[in-house]
Amino acid sequence: MIHKINYKISIVLLFAGLQTTFAQKKDENIGTEVVNVVKSYTPTVSDAFKVKETPTLDDEETAKKEVINYNIFSFPVASTFAPAKGRAAAVDKTAQERLYKNYATLGFGSYASANAELFITEDVNDTDFVAGMLRHQSSQGNIKGVKLDDKFYDTGLDLTYGSKHDSYNWNLDLGYQNQVYNWYGLPKYFGDNLSEVDQNALINSIDPQQTYHNFYIGGSIGATDSFFDKATIKYNRFWDATGSEENHVLFKPSINLGVADYFFKLNFTVDYLNAKFDQAYSDQPLNPATTFPGENSNVILSANPNFQLLKDDLSVNVGAEVTYLSVLANKYDGVDGGTEGKLFFYPKVTASYKVVGDLMIAYAGAEGGLQQNSYRDFTNVNPFLSPTQMITPTDSQYDIYVGLKGKLTNAVSYNVRGSYLNEKNKALFLSNEYSQDAANEFYGYGNSFSVVYDNMKTMNFFGELKADFSKNVAFGINASFSSYNVDLQQEAWNLPQIKVGSNLNVNITKKWFAGANVYFVGERMDFQVDQSFTEIGAGKRTLEAYFDANLNVGYKYNERLTAFVKANNIANQAYEKWLNYPVQQFQVLLGASYKFDF
Repeated sequence: MIHKINYKISIVLLFAGLQTTFAQKKDENIGTEVVNVVKSYTPTVSDAFKVKETPTLDDEETAKKEVINYNIFSFPVASTFAPAKGRAAAVDKTAQERLYKNYATLGFGSYASANAELFITEDVNDTDFVAGMLRHQSSQGNIKGVKLDDKFYDTGLDLTYGSKHDSYNWNLDLGYQNQVYNWYGLPKYFGDNLSEVDQNALINSIDPQQTYHNFYIGGSIGATDSFFDKATIKYNRFWDATGSEENHVLFKPSINLGVADYFFKLNFTVDYLNAKFDQAYSDQPLNPATTFPGENSNVILSANPNFQLLKDDLSVNVGAEVTYLSVLANKYDGVDGGTEGKLFFYPKVTASYKVVGDLMIAYAGAEGGLQQNSYRDFTNVNPFLSPTQMITPTDSQYDIYVGLKGKLTNAVSYNVRGSYLNEKNKALFLSNEYSQDAANEFYGYGNSFSVVYDNMKTMNFFGELKADFSKNVAFGINASFSSYNVDLQQEAWNLPQIKVGSNLNVNITKKWFAGANVYFVGERMDFQVDQSFTEIGAGKRTLEAYFDANLNVGYKYNERLTAFVKANNIANQAYEKWLNYPVQQFQVLLGASYKFDF
C-alpha cells in the first residue's frame, strides 16, 4: 500500500513540474507588484539551554558494572612444517704446518767457517721427557792484516731430563762447553822499533791460543698448588789452558702467597764463587818469571720480600732486598786483602698504570742489587782477557727508571724509557800494557785485556718500536743513548754512548722468506801503554763507530727441509769490536735445516 501511495505522489509532482516549465516558456514576463511593508523586521533570540558534555545517568541498568570472564579454549594442532637445515658457509682453511720435535742444521761458508746444530727431544712416558742440544761454530780466521793465528772454535752439549705433573714439575740439567780463541790482536805499531828479521822472529814465536772449558750440573723444581713456588740450583766449573779455574754455585728458592688482589713473594739467594789465577798481570811483562797466585772467593746471601697489589688498572710491587757479602779470600798481585763481611740494603719497587688500556701504560721503578761477577761471564763478553783477573761483585745501589709503553695501532707497539743508574765497582774492560820482550807470556804483547773497576753513574734513554704489519711482515727498531760519569778512570772504557739496532722479517711466499739485521755502535775509548816504544805506543785510543748489516734468505723445500743463505757484514768493514781486534769482513754461509721425528 505504501508503495502505491509513493508512486501516485511521484506522478503528481512530475506533472506539476512539466506544467511550470510550459508556463514559463509561454509567458516569460511575470509583471510587477507593489508590496507595502507595514512593520520593519525585528529579530529576537529565544532562551537556549546548554547540553551537558557528560550527562548524568541514573538508569540502574546503565550504572551496573558487568563482570566479564575470559576463557581460552586450546587444543593441540598437528604441524607438518619442517624447517630446512642450515649450512655453514665454506671457509678457506690454511693447512697447519706439522710440528716436529727434532731438527738438524748444517752450514759452511767463507773463512772456512762451519755452523752445526742438533736438537733432539723425546717423551719417556706420559710425564717424563729427555732433550739434548749439540752445537758447533768455528772459523779458520784468515782476517786481512792479522799476523797471528785467528781461528776460533765453540762447541757445546746440553742435556735435560724433566718431568711434568699436575701439581709439580722438575728437571735435571747437565752440560759441557769447549771454546778455543786466539790472542791475535797485536797493536798497530808492534815491532816497529825492531829490525824486520827480529820482528818476524818475535811474532813467529808467539803461540796465542787460549782454551776455555765449562762444565755445569743443576736442576729446578716447581709446584703449582703450594705456597712453595720453585727452587733452582746450579754448579758451574770453569777453567782455561793457563791454570785458571773457577767454581760457582747458585741456589735460588722462592715462596708465593696470594689473597684476593694481594700477592706476597719471598725470594732467597745463595751465591758462592771461588776463582783462582796462577799469576797477576802486573808482573807481566816486566818480570814474567815471578808469579803470585791470585784468588777471589766470596758468598752472597740475600732475601727479597716483596708485596704485590693488583687493583683495576694499577699494579704495584713494593719490596726490598737485604744482602750480606762475606769475602772469604781476596788475593791479587801478591797482596792478601783479607776477609770481611758487609750488609747491603736495596730498593725493589715497581709500578705500572694503564692510562688508556693497552694503548698507553706508564711504568716506573727503583731497583738495586749486588751482582756476582765471574771469570766465565767476563770471557763470554770479551774472550780475549788475560788469565790474571781480580774478581769482585758490582754494587748496583739503585736504578731509577720511568717509561711509557703501549700500542699505536693493533699492529704497532712502542716503549720509551729513561733511567739513572748508580754503581760501585762497575766492571770495565781495558787493554793491558805490554812490552816487546821475547820472554813475555803469549798474552803479554798488548793483545789482551783486564777488568778494572770504578764507581760510575749512567744516564740512559731508550726507545723501541715494533710493528707486525701482517702475518708475513715484522719490523723492529731500537736506540739507546747513554751518558757516563766515572770517578777514578779517565773514561768509561769500551762503552759506547750510542747503539741503534733494527730487524726485518718477511715471508715472501709460502716457500720463500727473508730477514735483515742492521745495527750501529758508536765510538768507544780505550787506553794502552807500550813500555818499549812509549813515543808512539802510549795514550788513549779511539775505536771508530761501526755499522754492520746482515741478511738471510731461506727456501722451504717441504715441511721438513729448508735451505738458507746468510750474508754477514755486507758493508765489508774491517771494524774493531775490541782494540787491535779487527773482525772478519764480508761473509757468506750456505746451509740447510732438516726437521724429523723418530
